[in-house]
Amino acid sequence: MFGLGLGFARTVNMALVSEFLGQLSLNVGSCESKYPTVVPAIDFDPDKDAARIETAIKTKGVDEATIINVLTKRTYSQRREIAFAYERRAKKDLVTALKGALSGSLETVILGLMKSTTQYDASEIKGSIKGLGTDEEVLIEIVCSRSSSELAEIKTVYKELFKKDLEKDVAGDTSGDFAKLLLALVQAKRAEPSSVVDYEKIDEDARALYDAGVKRKGTDVATWISIMSERSVPHLQKVFDRYKSYSPYDMQESIRKEVKGDLEKSFLTLVECFENKPLYFASRLAEAMKGKSAKEKVVTRIMVSRCEVDLMKIRTEFKSQTGKSLFQTISEHTKGDYQKAMLSLCGGDD
Repeated sequence: MFGLGLGFARTVNMALVSEFLGQLSLNVGSCESKYPTVVPAIDFDPDKDAARIETAIKTKGVDEATIINVLTKRTYSQRREIAFAYERRAKKDLVTALKGALSGSLETVILGLMKSTTQYDASEIKGSIKGLGTDEEVLIEIVCSRSSSELAEIKTVYKELFKKDLEKDVAGDTSGDFAKLLLALVQAKRAEPSSVVDYEKIDEDARALYDAGVKRKGTDVATWISIMSERSVPHLQKVFDRYKSYSPYDMQESIRKEVKGDLEKSFLTLVECFENKPLYFASRLAEAMKGKSAKEKVVTRIMVSRCEVDLMKIRTEFKSQTGKSLFQTISEHTKGDYQKAMLSLCGGDD
């Protein structure tokens, strides 16, 4: 038995090592710095955490507080290790055990945290196009806000998880120019940022965007799509700046004048994210917590998908935009265990 245990541990460790190496290589590709609120726990002991979770699940009435405290204060790779340790101890799968023990919005949050950021994004996209009707809002938020390298990873993971091509699923579920824009983004053809600033190209693109929209009757959407899906982000930031010398309206105003519906929302999301991505998410969170009770789906999706990416920056933007901290706003618009989990992911007051 002991030998078997060691062999299993070795396999698990190898799996963790290969996953870690995989993450390393992925992170090299994405040159975006991270500003997470969820960081690796110091003195991390997966066996101890697994034991605490096992006890919490077995407790009469379930000890949700312990589950929240452990899993929202560990990074995804640490949660993976806890899941391996739990399986060794309890001889069952942690995700299945959590599904059985939790319910409602807390269950959604915790199960979301048991996925990597890329797996979570892929699952959210799948959920938005599954069944009757498409949840365009989710599709737009994810596809239009993720970087090209993130979208390339999402495509790979989508295929692994659902045995389907993301492009085919998106194409089958959307139509017209909206579909064309999403597909262009999903193809992840965006140029890498260059150390050389090409002023001629900046001017040419700014002029082309103006000629294709505000200057003419009707909009040449194809030109907008190719420029906005293929140029690097720093280049586009300069293009939008230059654009103002041709157009009486800035890029966002031009989009509002030229296109409508899902296409308008998509272009606006793209431009907002090119200009200031954390501000885009801060605005989405503020919007989701305007009423008496929060739009939990939106809040959950942003908090879970950004807590290991840039939630620290989102918090800063939220405070400067609304005058209130994200922590305080979540406190006022949520309750119970769901609130505990969200505040823990938020990682502090500002």
